[in-house]
Amino acid sequence: MALFDLPLDRLRTYRSASNEPADFDEFWATTLDEARTRATPAVLTEVDAGLRSLHTIDVTFSGYGGQPVKAWLIRPRNVEGPLPVMVEFIGYGGGRGYPHDFLLWSAAGYASLVMDTRGQGGRWRAGDTPDPDGSGPQAPGFLTRGVLDPRTFYYRRLVTDAVRAVETALALPFASKVLVTGISQGGGLALAAGGLCGDAVSGVISGVPFLCDIRRAVTITDNDPYAEFARFVRLNPARAGAALATVDYVDGVHFAKRITAPALVSAALMDLTCPPSTVFAAYNAIPGRKEMQLYEWDGHDGGQGHFSQRSVEFANAL
Repeated sequence: MALFDLPLDRLRTYRSASNEPADFDEFWATTLDEARTRATPAVLTEVDAGLRSLHTIDVTFSGYGGQPVKAWLIRPRNVEGPLPVMVEFIGYGGGRGYPHDFLLWSAAGYASLVMDTRGQGGRWRAGDTPDPDGSGPQAPGFLTRGVLDPRTFYYRRLVTDAVRAVETALALPFASKVLVTGISQGGGLALAAGGLCGDAVSGVISGVPFLCDIRRAVTITDNDPYAEFARFVRLNPARAGAALATVDYVDGVHFAKRITAPALVSAALMDLTCPPSTVFAAYNAIPGRKEMQLYEWDGHDGGQGHFSQRSVEFANAL
């Protein structure tokens, strides 16, 4: 790895050239209203995961189009009264796995709602939620699934799931407040949920987020997942314009403009997967209180345990 993107002084002032679609707010309001209209009550079933100090609950809630989405709800035992809830989103290719994969936030005294990732779970952690609406030609992966129309795009469905996960957490009887977090793809979803949920979210923690300044990202890195887009338009050059117009609807820069909660974002200067300029594009668009955790010598590992510690400190201070 090496430094390959803009110098740090330019990163701190960098702004994306991507134009927000004129109907961005209407598109998401309509999508979310439809999901809420089709929603059914969440089903919560306690399971024995062998974690004696924790309640472990299998959750099924209604996501995009009312479709069922799985999650884990993990919270400390023998704790009376309200609890803050951390909604966690997962990185690219991973699913919700096992409850013991997600113990940080319950150890810190939070209830943790871990959203499964529809259609994913075949790369590094298993998942349980199908994606029934995939359509059209695509490169292997998820970034170009349904990419020729924002209405059929995979990330329309996944972002809607993320918002519905937050709304599921808000409805928990013990929830004192709800925060969102994630790394990479999970970090991009945290920005999206934070922007679309507004004041309902009390904090946003986004590590080396994917899906930011996408038009730039797909031109400056050869790493997947962004390289999936280049492979797709290389074979479908006449469709490049439609594909670029579609990804504008899920660009973290546009969601970031709408975040009202305090936000912690991390960027790594040697990150070839989510280039630092794309992360700064989203960070610089956040209008309110925000903190950047910078890792000058890291790639997409993004600080690993150090960022986990910073995340807990940030959330505890809210």
